[in-house]
Amino acid sequence: MPTGKVKWYDVEKGFGFLSKDEGGDVYVRSSALPEGVASLKPGMRVEFGVAQGRKGDQALQVRVLDAPPSVAKAMRKKPADMVNIIEDLYRLLESIEGGYRAGRHPDPKQAKPTAMLLRALADELES
Repeated sequence: MPTGKVKWYDVEKGFGFLSKDEGGDVYVRSSALPEGVASLKPGMRVEFGVAQGRKGDQALQVRVLDAPPSVAKAMRKKPADMVNIIEDLYRLLESIEGGYRAGRHPDPKQAKPTAMLLRALADELES
C-alpha cells in the first residue's frame, strides 16, 4: 500500500488531497477515512489504497500511521510550575486535614476554592 502525508483536508467539504511518498497527489474523500476519524491534519503520515477515479487517483481505506501531537499536551504547564502549584495545594490540604482531625468540617470559604484547585489539578494531570 502506498504511504504519504496529508497535503490538506477540508472537514466541511469532506475531501482533501494526500501527497504520495513516491510523488504525486491523491484525492481523498471522507468516506475513505477510518472509523472514528473525522478529519485529517496537514502533515499526518497515512497509508492508503489507490483506485483510478474519474479525475485521477483516489485514496481508499486510509489508515493513519502517526497522529498529530495533542493540543492539550502541548499546552501543559511546565513541571517546575506544577511543583509550585502542588506545594501550595498541599499546604491548603494540610489545613483542611487539621480541621477534620479536630472534628470540624472545613469552612465553605476555604472548601470551595480548594475543591476548584483539586479539579484543575486533576484536569492538568489527565491532559
